[in-house]
Amino acid sequence: MRDLVAAIPNRDPKTAIDLGCGPGNSTEVLADAFPEASITGIDNSSDMIAAARKRLPSIRFELADIVAWSEQTRSDEGPFDLIFSNAVFQWVEGHEILFPRFLKRLTQGGNLAIQMPDNADVPAHRAMREIAKQDRWAEKLAGVSRPARHDVLFYYDLLKPQCERVDIWRTTYHHVITGGSAGVVEWFKGSALRPYLTVLDETEQKAFLAQYSAEVEKSYPARPDGTVLLPFPRLFFVATR
Repeated sequence: MRDLVAAIPNRDPKTAIDLGCGPGNSTEVLADAFPEASITGIDNSSDMIAAARKRLPSIRFELADIVAWSEQTRSDEGPFDLIFSNAVFQWVEGHEILFPRFLKRLTQGGNLAIQMPDNADVPAHRAMREIAKQDRWAEKLAGVSRPARHDVLFYYDLLKPQCERVDIWRTTYHHVITGGSAGVVEWFKGSALRPYLTVLDETEQKAFLAQYSAEVEKSYPARPDGTVLLPFPRLFFVATR
């Protein structure tokens, strides 16, 4: 998140919006980096918005769906000097429609700054998909949504025709996970595993996780101190209109 903020060329935005702000973590980073900016955070979870308002009472937060927000044209909102989103759009489909809409809501010289996990091909994700295809799970998990991501060339070709400049890069972070492979499973239970687990009952969840844990243990052996170094690639781009 901080790497993305540091790469934003306009260091004096007057208006900024944080799409998918969650409990305000990313919004707080924006506020610290750009203390003079008028910032709005939006999220589709009322619990997240409540937490963000409690955390940052001086900042405006709105309950809204990102797709619906992209379609709005309110006279009291925008254009923005910065549209920012951290680790949200991997779960939102329709990038080919949404991102050009966002560019149109920027001021001239404004920035669209996006970060998404780019780890669909790592062993932990492949294991989820392969287990979900097995006979026991295939029917029930057939409708589980997959991350909505594309490659670097897709985003560059999509954004560059409407932008003066597009900076795009991929960084692999190595997260130190305690608890061995069980810690890796816990990490993904809060993100990529969630769509699978939410459609299973408690007994099915335990069975699915048992299979998944066995695969994770093969791919992510613990170090001598019991930790696992979890490679986590992330895709970043900052498009300047």
